[in-house]
Amino acid sequence: MRASEVLAAGRWPLTDEVDAVLIDHDHRFRRRLVLTTVSGRELLLDLARATRLRHGDGLLLEDGDVIRVAAKSESLMEIRAPEPATLVRIAWHLGNRHLELEMQPDCLRIRADHVISAMVEGLGGTATSLQAPFNPEPGAYAHG
Repeated sequence: MRASEVLAAGRWPLTDEVDAVLIDHDHRFRRRLVLTTVSGRELLLDLARATRLRHGDGLLLEDGDVIRVAAKSESLMEIRAPEPATLVRIAWHLGNRHLELEMQPDCLRIRADHVISAMVEGLGGTATSLQAPFNPEPGAYAHG
């Protein structure tokens, strides 16, 4: 199977879905990659340029069928603080270390790291381990 086009999440008919691929964050910004679907079939992702794949996107196959992209759960830490100013301070320290960061309405998420967990607690926050898809901010100069 070969997919050369990405269909944005919510913009393709779910009835066209024939399978899915589970992809971690590190493999969701690609141009060309061989993937294995949930049912065990091989799929060549063959795009014109590197594209950020999002949970729910569809990969259009040559025959018109669609393979759904599903974000794979990863080992993360969810960071919370007793007040917004402390959470902002923690975010600054995480950014100063150039860590990828996902912002939620009331917390931050980063990849699990025991050293950073100790730093967060030292700054007055809490870090809780969890398994979840990771969708960090793409960066100020990223496109798409």
